[in-house]
Amino acid sequence: MSHAAPRVAANWSGKWALITGASAGIGVALAEELASGGTKLVLTARRKDRLEELARRLTATYKISTEVFPADLADPSAPERIFAFTKEKGIEIDLLINNAGFGQYGEFHSIEKQRLLDMVQVNCHAVVHLTRLYLPEMVARRRGNVLILASTASFQAVPYISTYAATKAFDLIFAEGLAEEMKQYGIRVCALCPGTTESEFHTVSGQEKFMRKAETAEKVARTGLKALAAGKSYVISGLGNYLGAHSQRLVPRRVVTKIAAGMFKPGKK
Repeated sequence: MSHAAPRVAANWSGKWALITGASAGIGVALAEELASGGTKLVLTARRKDRLEELARRLTATYKISTEVFPADLADPSAPERIFAFTKEKGIEIDLLINNAGFGQYGEFHSIEKQRLLDMVQVNCHAVVHLTRLYLPEMVARRRGNVLILASTASFQAVPYISTYAATKAFDLIFAEGLAEEMKQYGIRVCALCPGTTESEFHTVSGQEKFMRKAETAEKVARTGLKALAAGKSYVISGLGNYLGAHSQRLVPRRVVTKIAAGMFKPGKK
């Protein structure tokens, strides 16, 4: 852990953060980073055993309070149940981290229909729903933070992960608009846009071959929290990713899409 890390996380020392998708990858890294700064955590994801193991480890290591609530955000009722859980416990969420999300690699017409609909549910619908549930109380307190996991795929169409890229474009635009709206209430909203990250994401989505030049989940987590604390509406993790996302603005959109299709086409090594 770098010496600078706890200073960023210290912004939320003694406060409660809710992290979705907290059982793996960037979710775990965010939990670890915040716990190191003394943040109390509500951890939610599908896998109860993993959540409980993480909660135990963070409580023992950093002497923080943790609560665990297993939920699958593909279920439309999950956000209300998560919100009811924190209400019941009397927990005031100061930092909402909409981290849960997944992708699926392949030709659109060959991907299972429910998988695509669940992706929109988790990556977009649940993000809007949870944010809408927790924001009014933040507005009333004139204090609060929302971090939304977007992606470098937010900046362009990406054939063969078309639905995923579209959901992440939604997350970015949603976060940027909300960031401007919420400034007057003293609330910070930021979209974190990682590129390839060391996590289970690529295995789950069937994209192991894109793991070259992966950043660590720890670096991505730290970058996101630092940008949120600084009041940025979005941040791209990694200089190469930043240059890639912005250089494409100089090229016609259909050309960018064609290049992406060449990179992602199934069967290519």
